[in-house]
Amino acid sequence: MQASDLQNIKQRFGIIGNSPLLNRAIEIAVQVAATDLSVLITGESGVGKENLAQIIHQYSRRKHGAYIAVNCGAIPKGTVDSELFGHEKGSYTDAKSERKGYFEVAEKGTIFLDEVGELPLDVQSKLLRVLESGEYMRIGSSKVQKSDVRVVAATNLNMNEAMHDGRFREDLYYRLNTIPVSVPPLRERKEDILLLFRKFAADFADKYHRPAVRLTNEAQKIFTDYYFPGNIRQLKNITEQISVIEQNRDIDPDCLKQYLPVNTTNYLPAISNRNDGKSFNSEREILYQVLFDMRKDMNELKRLVHDNLSKPAHHGKEQHPYFSPSEKQFSAPAPATPMGNIKIPVSQIQDTEEYVEESYSLADAEKEMIKKALEKHRGKRKYAAQDLDISERTLYRKIKEYGLE
Repeated sequence: MQASDLQNIKQRFGIIGNSPLLNRAIEIAVQVAATDLSVLITGESGVGKENLAQIIHQYSRRKHGAYIAVNCGAIPKGTVDSELFGHEKGSYTDAKSERKGYFEVAEKGTIFLDEVGELPLDVQSKLLRVLESGEYMRIGSSKVQKSDVRVVAATNLNMNEAMHDGRFREDLYYRLNTIPVSVPPLRERKEDILLLFRKFAADFADKYHRPAVRLTNEAQKIFTDYYFPGNIRQLKNITEQISVIEQNRDIDPDCLKQYLPVNTTNYLPAISNRNDGKSFNSEREILYQVLFDMRKDMNELKRLVHDNLSKPAHHGKEQHPYFSPSEKQFSAPAPATPMGNIKIPVSQIQDTEEYVEESYSLADAEKEMIKKALEKHRGKRKYAAQDLDISERTLYRKIKEYGLE
């Protein structure tokens, strides 16, 4: 693809950056657009996966048809089937009339399934049938309907882990992943970070009628070295905050650091070449594991102290260095003093309660965090989900799983 053609595509779809990884993703999207193959776009949250889905649609023969973007993670579990494939009147309690599903509405067009990894397993089997045979049935109907729809899916999940855990069908994954497109995270596009900042700063300057903010050289270095777990979405949010709040339009390192959340990833040891079969689904789980390991070490230390304090005296000439066999008293070794060795009754020793081994798991910690978030927001799941950085649908599933209803 010519550089000029690539630049025109970026301008048309509002894509900013010159990273080779980004350019490669765009080129693949354009090449696959001319076919009707299913495409799976992978990448972290906030990297702009939907831009590539729109490119695929606009450069395909279906560009004059409908383009429907569906956030699978935002649809309540009980209504996903109806949303995608429709239902007949009276098929369930609230079905007061028939309803067309997205696959019917998007006929001859493209349907973009964002967060496809959040689909329930029963709906995944229906989606697989649509992809393989182009057939589906509405809820409450026995009539088979045909579908001529191009499916582009996207996910930020580690699909290998999802399949291993039984959360995603392996056959559906390979059917969707006919052509894989990977969108790089912002930390792998460091050359694009300042370009994006200047673009967003200019946009917000125009929006709020204020001069654009600028980063000093030192602040630019900090900004480009930041991890950006939220990727472009987070960068845009930070830029808007600075544009609105700061009076001084030249942003130095001290000012910038106030807007960069503490990034735990930079301070945790890298985990590689693991042979125990364990894996972590998120940085949060790694942090949990570090905390649990610290708790385990503390429990072990408590156990050792308890064993030493409660160990019975040896028979014969040898005896426990801290206890007198006749008096069962604590004898603290000390240098010779006018008072001699001081003996303290065991009953007066503090912090010698019986040691009890504690057992913790990631599930227990997750349950406790969800419980606290719900209490903090008085049961309002929307705000609790935002606090936990998960979708409302995922929170709803977790609440049912842990019996927190």
